[in-house]
Amino acid sequence: MTTSPRDPGRAHIVGLGLIGGSIGLALRALGWQVSGEDVDDGVVSRAVATGAVDGPGTPADVDRADLVFVATPVAAIPAAAATVLERPGRRPGSVVTDVGGVKGPIVAALDRPGFVGGHPMAGSEQSGIEGADAELFVGATWVLTPTVSTEPEGYTLLRSVISELGADVVELSPAGHDELVAVVSHVPHLTAATLMNLAADQAVEHAALLRLAAGGFRDMTRIAAGQPGIWPDICVDNAGAIVATLDQLIESLGDMRARVARGDRAALLDVLGRATVARRALGVQAEAPDHLAEMRVPVRDDPGAIAEVTTLAAELGINIADVEIAHSVEGDRGVLVLTTPAGDAPRLADALTARGYRAAVTPVGTR
Repeated sequence: MTTSPRDPGRAHIVGLGLIGGSIGLALRALGWQVSGEDVDDGVVSRAVATGAVDGPGTPADVDRADLVFVATPVAAIPAAAATVLERPGRRPGSVVTDVGGVKGPIVAALDRPGFVGGHPMAGSEQSGIEGADAELFVGATWVLTPTVSTEPEGYTLLRSVISELGADVVELSPAGHDELVAVVSHVPHLTAATLMNLAADQAVEHAALLRLAAGGFRDMTRIAAGQPGIWPDICVDNAGAIVATLDQLIESLGDMRARVARGDRAALLDVLGRATVARRALGVQAEAPDHLAEMRVPVRDDPGAIAEVTTLAAELGINIADVEIAHSVEGDRGVLVLTTPAGDAPRLADALTARGYRAAVTPVGTR
């Protein structure tokens, strides 16, 4: 099956922010004709100028679209999607989907053959149409939540197109999605915001506090810098799963407090060790952890430093399964964290040593 029923396919996007604009850029790169709309006419003009859409959407564009992506804030999704679904001139077989971070209430309100709930789990440090990126979804997880009402051919089309955008499609029930994202997205954001505010409040009395913020603090609170406006709706719509997860977190923090209070070194080592193993395997679960190794390489904050390391791996024919950067508190250094096949790690480490780097290698499945 091809990625669209005609060449090129037609898509319409409602809401041209970071996600909507990125969908437009990615679809147009595949040859699709894309129209769009936004509550702000200025955003539409900028979307046209950046190439995210071919032009402003007309009612005829909406009716002719094979796919309609509703990329508005969560609270506005049901009404916006229903408006499209109820258009009498809408092309038979077309699919309407959304990108909301909560699925249960949205799918319940829109449980019709032409609608498929969706959630691309991708983001950026940037926001708005100016941050849109055609590569945003490459390697990202995109959840779809079909129901018994979902029209099979339309779902197959949507899944195929999303795969063409480079995303890994995962099918979940709406309730299952909401429970999982409470753990991996919603509660982490609330936790980061709480910790950031705790530090900021103490900084009023202790002026040097935030200047001492180490890499771990910066990494843990980075997401607190995201757009605050989207979170009240998410928290209200997914309150049940979020509260349940917060309760589990509070209980676990209570257990951690007890270990620290009684000075239980063995228990602390056990829980921290288990977390280390799980974190090292994060993002590379498709391959058995025992077959992987984590390599930490200190690098200077100089142009081309990271590229030199990754290019060397490519020259040696060594696959990098995952990569991240751990920034230092001060100065001009950071640590490049690579996950590679365990059998290849010593060879890459030796090559890096020959170029003056210090590489520490640890098997992912051990602690």
